[in-house]
Amino acid sequence: MYRLKYDPAAEAVHEAMPAIASEPLTLALAAACHDPVVATEPYGEDDGVVRMIVTDRAFAVLLVGHALKTLKVLQVTYLG
Repeated sequence: MYRLKYDPAAEAVHEAMPAIASEPLTLALAAACHDPVVATEPYGEDDGVVRMIVTDRAFAVLLVGHALKTLKVLQVTYLG
């Protein structure tokens, strides 16, 4: 299992989103903690390190630290 960390600005955006957008993103992040490569999509070139989660109303950019088993949420964007 990977440990989830947030950039403070990304966390603030996620916390401010309405539940209809926040809940699917939260569930997707939980799935990524179990298997970040399967539960996410490549962000740009598929290097296995920078990944993204896309839901109907939001997306998040993640940094995957395979050695320490960490996921850092770098950016959250609310799509409305």
